[in-house]
Amino acid sequence: MSVTVRVPAKVNVQLAVGAARPDGFHDLANVFLAVGLYDEVTVTPADELRVTCEGPDAGQVPLDRTNLAARAALILAERRGLDPAVHLHIAKDIPVAGGMAGGSADGAGALLACDALWGTGASREELLDICAELGSDVPFSLVGGAALGTGRGEKLRALEVGGTFQWVFAMAERGLSTPAVFWEFDRLTEGLDVPEPVASEELLDALATGDPDALGSAVSNDLQPAALSLFPELADTLAAGRAAGALAALVSGSGPTTAFLARDAGAAEKVAEVLRTSGTCRSVRTASGPVQGATVLGG
Repeated sequence: MSVTVRVPAKVNVQLAVGAARPDGFHDLANVFLAVGLYDEVTVTPADELRVTCEGPDAGQVPLDRTNLAARAALILAERRGLDPAVHLHIAKDIPVAGGMAGGSADGAGALLACDALWGTGASREELLDICAELGSDVPFSLVGGAALGTGRGEKLRALEVGGTFQWVFAMAERGLSTPAVFWEFDRLTEGLDVPEPVASEELLDALATGDPDALGSAVSNDLQPAALSLFPELADTLAAGRAAGALAALVSGSGPTTAFLARDAGAAEKVAEVLRTSGTCRSVRTASGPVQGATVLGG
C-alpha cells in the first residue's frame, strides 16, 4: 500500500517584515496564495526511513533526515510511538530554493501522507502544530487557498478570494538561501525604524473582489530589496516582465523566483513568451491560484 499527496507552491502577494526578534525570527504579515505548480509525495512502507526525489532540480534536494519530508515523518512517528520505516518519494515540480515553499510543501505532503498511511487519525489542529514545528511556511502548504500568516508566518487566517488570478513565474539560474536574504534585510535596515508588519487592506479587498488590476497595484515584498542586493540580475527579469505587460512584477518570498501577475490567461502567455526569450531567466511557468492545499490522491 502507498499514499500519494499533492501539494501546491505558493506566491506571497504581500510580505511585510518586521525587525528581527530576540529569537532571530521576524514578525510577518504574509499573504499567501497557493498556485497550481505541484510536488507529489508518495509514502510506502519500507525497512527503514529513506527519501528519493525525481524531477527538475532533484539533484539539489537533500535526501537525508534534514529533508522536511523526512522530519515530518519522524515527528509524527515519535508522537504516536511508531517506527518511521517508510520510503518517501518526492516527484518535484516546484523550484528548489526558489521562494515558492517547495521544501515546505514536501513537509506538509509527507505529514498528510504518513497520517493516512499509518491511520493515526491526527486532528487538523495537531497536523498544523507539527507543520509549525517544521517551518514557518509549512502550515500554509497544508491549508492552501489564500491566507494571512502572522507571527513568523505560521499563524493563519483564511482569506476570501473572489476569483482566479493568473501568474507567470520565472526561475532563476541559481538559488537563494532564505536565511541569507533575511540577514541581508537586517543589514539593509540596520539603524532604521522598521514598522510593525500589517496586512494591506487594499490588497485584501483586491483578493476578495477578484480584481487583478487592484491586486497588481497592491502587491509588495519587503524582502525584495535584500534579494536584489544578493542577486542583482533579478532586476533584469522583473523589468522584462513589466515591459511585457505584467500588472505586477515581484520577487516571490525570499526569491529568487520572480512572479508576474497577468490580467488573464492570454496575457499570461504573452508575458511568459517574452520572458522565455529575454535571456534573463532559466525557465518560465504559468499557473493560476488560489488552489487547494495538500490533498490525498490515492492509497
